[in-house]
Amino acid sequence: MVLWLLKWPLERVLLVFSWVLILLAMSTPSWCQSKDAVSPKASDGSPFPWNKMRLPENVIPVHYDLMIHVNLSTQTFWGTTEIEITANQPTSTIILHSHNLQISKAILKKGAQGRPSEELMKVLEYPQHEQIALLTLEPLLVEHPYTLVIEYVANLSDTFHGFYKSTYRTKEGEQRILAATHFEPTAARTAFPCFDEPAFKARFSIRIRREPRHHAISNMPLVKSVPIAEGLVEDHFDVTVKMSTYLVAFIISDFESVSKMTKSGVKVSVYAMPDKIDQADYALDAAVTLLEFYEDYFNIPYPLPKQDLAAIPDFQSGAMENWGLTTYRESALLFDAEKSSAASKLGITMTVSHELAHQWFGNLVTMEWWNDLWLNEGFAKFMEFVSVRVTHPELKVEDYFFGKCFNAMEVDSLNSSHPVSTPVETPAQIQEMFDGVSYEKGSCILNMLRDYLTDDTFKNGIMQYLRKYSYKNTKNEDLWNTMASICPAQTTEGSCSPSQWSSFSSHWHQEGIDVKAMMNTWTLQKGFPLVTITVRGQNVHMKQEHYMKGSDNTPETGYLWHIPLTYITSKSDSVQRFLLKTKTDVLILPEAVEWIKFNVGMNGYYIVHYENDGWDSLTGLLEGTHTAISSNDRASLINNAFQLVSVGKLSIEKALDLTLYLKHETEIMPVFQGLNELIPMYKLMEKRDMDEVEAQFKAFLIRLLRNLIDKQTWTDEGSVSERMLRSRLLLLACVLKYQPCVQRAEGYFRQWKESKGTVSPPTDVTLAVFAVGAQSIEGWDFLFSKYQYSLSSTEKSQIEIALSMSRNVEKLQWLLDQSFQGDIIKTQEFPYILTFIGSNPVGYPLAWQFLRENWNKLVQKFELGSHSIAHMVMGTTNHFSTRTRLEEVKGFFQSLKENGSQLRGVQQTVETIEENIRWMDKNFDRIRVWLQSDKLALL
Repeated sequence: MVLWLLKWPLERVLLVFSWVLILLAMSTPSWCQSKDAVSPKASDGSPFPWNKMRLPENVIPVHYDLMIHVNLSTQTFWGTTEIEITANQPTSTIILHSHNLQISKAILKKGAQGRPSEELMKVLEYPQHEQIALLTLEPLLVEHPYTLVIEYVANLSDTFHGFYKSTYRTKEGEQRILAATHFEPTAARTAFPCFDEPAFKARFSIRIRREPRHHAISNMPLVKSVPIAEGLVEDHFDVTVKMSTYLVAFIISDFESVSKMTKSGVKVSVYAMPDKIDQADYALDAAVTLLEFYEDYFNIPYPLPKQDLAAIPDFQSGAMENWGLTTYRESALLFDAEKSSAASKLGITMTVSHELAHQWFGNLVTMEWWNDLWLNEGFAKFMEFVSVRVTHPELKVEDYFFGKCFNAMEVDSLNSSHPVSTPVETPAQIQEMFDGVSYEKGSCILNMLRDYLTDDTFKNGIMQYLRKYSYKNTKNEDLWNTMASICPAQTTEGSCSPSQWSSFSSHWHQEGIDVKAMMNTWTLQKGFPLVTITVRGQNVHMKQEHYMKGSDNTPETGYLWHIPLTYITSKSDSVQRFLLKTKTDVLILPEAVEWIKFNVGMNGYYIVHYENDGWDSLTGLLEGTHTAISSNDRASLINNAFQLVSVGKLSIEKALDLTLYLKHETEIMPVFQGLNELIPMYKLMEKRDMDEVEAQFKAFLIRLLRNLIDKQTWTDEGSVSERMLRSRLLLLACVLKYQPCVQRAEGYFRQWKESKGTVSPPTDVTLAVFAVGAQSIEGWDFLFSKYQYSLSSTEKSQIEIALSMSRNVEKLQWLLDQSFQGDIIKTQEFPYILTFIGSNPVGYPLAWQFLRENWNKLVQKFELGSHSIAHMVMGTTNHFSTRTRLEEVKGFFQSLKENGSQLRGVQQTVETIEENIRWMDKNFDRIRVWLQSDKLALL
């Protein structure tokens, strides 16, 4: 919409005719579009002079001066944005982003400070691309300074992105309103007109007008606060470093804070609502420690004078890395020493670590475009484990890393997966990049590269990468070229000669290291390899192929990877290495072996099949002396076995036989991986109403783990891993109605209820206790009454899960309605509650129905393409295993057309259901027979 809300000087009226000439006679410059392109129409019907989703590169922003005045009572804001720009070629059209902003005035200032002049610009809007065009009377001169001044008004968003409203209630029940920002990836344009692409880095000077009862924080420290009218204060913040628009942040609230200084003099503060500020200490200490670690590890000082961490009551994702002002969901930052779980402590530490890693990977060095989002997110996910392993060794984060790789492989094994680096253009496509491939797979291939290059070489490479590209933008190949450039002397770009890698070459016994060629196979191809091992005497034959689930007629992709294989044998636990670059190869062992185990420690992003008697040998090893290999190796064997069942390489009986050793297992990751493989089997049976076999399978699971379950104490004692294992095992036992567990939980719940919530059960067993208590209507109602007044994120989360496990259909429907409405249960919790109910054997039809009936509202609230939407789609359908449900799912999403049918998450859902049907048709009867086998009598 074009707004002409100005009274022009008389002499400018004479120039109106110039606008007509510009619009009618505007040529199509080479940087704009092809002759054949159809010119889009602006909102007023005029031709819009740009037809691409990406902005042209002929105008560059240098500095933004933002003034934002928010009224929390009316939930509106108005602002003035001044952008210093330069043109690198003459143009009469300035294209930038604006979305849902009512622009009232746009002026072009030009000339030196001594002789400035102003020119009113016409504004054309093109909402389909969230763009505006500012039309100048005369072409901009190359490299001359200009300033755009744009005035506008807008409403605070009622979603979780842009400049949005958040609320909380005090202990006394008073509702308070705050305003916060979340701009990544494409929402800065909803708060101020801007060049909203990561490569358009600039500096920002920010001023916030507010009422005196609130205070504002932003990326940089406060310089001064100026009273400008009665009841109005303007806060001036220091100018930022050069950064992308999605990293801009500001919050207007009545939050309180606690602060500490790092050794290098950076002020670290945690902000939260006043009633929860006493839960900020753990995150504050962690942030100080982690920031100091990163400064030392990267050998690059943190460039800002402060780092704030703010807990936002309404927050869609887990956290956001805004430079100098990271924002978090409350449960990802606040730790209640009395009620928060061991898993919560681990999660908070990892989340803070992730966002602080972004201050270097993502903020200091930023991907050029969202196709390489993994350069931000994969690195930050990887650095979580590098940092926390050093700063918080008691958390033993190394035990959990490879679980992230298994999660990524679940998605990456589907035909609908995508390469780590993949083309994207629209906001929905960009949103879809925030997935397990960018995060988990990105981190896993970096870990594989670290193992391949050695720790020191890898570290030197990323330090050089950060130094070289500080305050700049990068592409995929920039990282690989920098990694390769750590050779003593450069040879061909992206590779090192063997003489330059004398110690490294002996590490790999290879004739040349081509980092770029190797890593391109992992970032430019989707999926991952299956390596088949055939041992014939001392000869080990290796074959690689693309692992992909699907029907037997799925076409071969022909992909090949450069795979850094590692292995140990029955004769040697010293890790041996071999780089497999061809489809097949052979390595020769010094002597014959009883067994061989590849992918040591799960450091590689591939799975392994052992032909002939290879699996029998490894199953025998686990049954006899399972501690002969590491817990990570044991867990990876469990995972790989069931992955092979899915593609017909291994029988379900052999995979199930391998799990029988879990009767003797005590380590968290093999047990968790066993549960991750076995629980979905009975969940699939639930969706087919196979009650008898389902009951037998659940009984088998309890018998398999009964010894370990019975050993669990109902306390909060032990390491983080031991406590997390206790929580999950006791919850499983109670859900499967193992009576010793149920009776103990009932006793704790009765005690908690009779004390009116003052005598709490041990934190580690609380979820099991609540889950049992929620099975009665009286218990469910009591849990909900306690939920409304709890200040503990962990406790509230536990109650949400427990309420979702009820078998009462009316309660579940009410819970769906309430959590979506957002009055008592925050709407941010809805995606999780929907998926909890979606996994409930009596609740999943309600969840699926709710998703369909409220699809348009969900997309409006959570954004098309977002991880939340994908989570809800998968969470309500991923255990469907009948053709009737498949057709139902297909029909619904096809009916959505451009409002959802094209989403990758929908394609993944359809593939997953098709795979479930194939899997059950092939394996169900065999499982039923296996459950009757004599070997189970020994459990």
